[in-house]
Amino acid sequence: MISVVSTVESVPRGTGIPAPSLYQRIRKVLTRDLLVTLALGQVLSLLICAISLTSKYLADDFHASTPVFQSFLNYILLFLVYTTTLAVRQGEGNLLAILKQRWWKYMILGLIDIEANYLVLKAYQYTTLSSVQLLDCFVIPVVLLLSWFFLLVRYKAAHFVGAGLCLLGIGCMVGADILLGRQQGLGDQKLFGDLLVLGGATLYGISNVCEEFIVKNLSRVEFLGMIGLFGSFFSGIQLAIMEHKELLKVSWDWQIGLLYVGFSAFMFGLYSFMPVVMKRTSATSVNLSLLTADLYSLFCGLFLFHYKFSALYLLSFFIIILGLVLYSSSSTYVAQDPRVYKQFRNTGSQPATDPPQLSAGVLEPSVTYTSLGPEPGDELPVRVA
Repeated sequence: MISVVSTVESVPRGTGIPAPSLYQRIRKVLTRDLLVTLALGQVLSLLICAISLTSKYLADDFHASTPVFQSFLNYILLFLVYTTTLAVRQGEGNLLAILKQRWWKYMILGLIDIEANYLVLKAYQYTTLSSVQLLDCFVIPVVLLLSWFFLLVRYKAAHFVGAGLCLLGIGCMVGADILLGRQQGLGDQKLFGDLLVLGGATLYGISNVCEEFIVKNLSRVEFLGMIGLFGSFFSGIQLAIMEHKELLKVSWDWQIGLLYVGFSAFMFGLYSFMPVVMKRTSATSVNLSLLTADLYSLFCGLFLFHYKFSALYLLSFFIIILGLVLYSSSSTYVAQDPRVYKQFRNTGSQPATDPPQLSAGVLEPSVTYTSLGPEPGDELPVRVA
């Protein structure tokens, strides 16, 4: 049984301590850990931006609309790197041992991951680009709710305000798209396309929360190895059924081959790096960081595809970053079993004798005890003189 004593001293009135300056307050908020967290999230956004650009070149310049085949290449890479790593391991982390214990769970997770990608990509054929960007944010409340109920994560007011600011930034970006007339992808069945986006966002949320649980409680290699195994299997079946004719129509040359290689490399990097960031932060924080990916694509489109510029894009970017800073500046906590973690004030635990009187210049401590013992009867007495 371990007992931890933390002392918080109250400052006497009238000491004349100057108030911290604005620079000191900013330094207190923008800590090194927070800046590293923001930077890692933006690396993920840049990878998604690169994935979007290579997909656009394949679809627009070479008329190669093969989303299932592109995902299949990524799952094959995950299989070759991480599944084979599990296969040569010894002990409980071995591939066969993992399959014996929880193969059906990873099979369901693999199907969820495949269909999440497919539904969102398919939605571009039926609805507008603005609708996809806006409705894809539905993943944020999905992740918040699933983390609350299944991971027992508890949030503070700052987290909800920060998430709200990020969504406000996306709304600002979509408004700029509408004002500039960027209504790409409008089809005859817009409602059907919107439902596809909502379905894909829901599956993304489920997949991300499961990923957070696995990488924090099991291992990153196990998650990626199982996704590579079942993802390559089921996406291969889906490719043979739904996309084999489109694949035969592709006019293969070195440029198309290079784009496919680039897409696979960026996708593999995203899948490999996201668990690292998610273990450090959370599924909610990662998804909030990914909201800037559309803005990076728009900024690249200004030079590559001659998009029209709007000052609302810059405003949207700064609003999202401000929301990320606010969300990351306050830590979440996990609800625990009260029998394991108890916090109580030092009432009734002091000796019967009156404590010595402190002089006016001595700070009076306020003591909080935190006991990590499993049973109340096992607690050791702690006396603070």
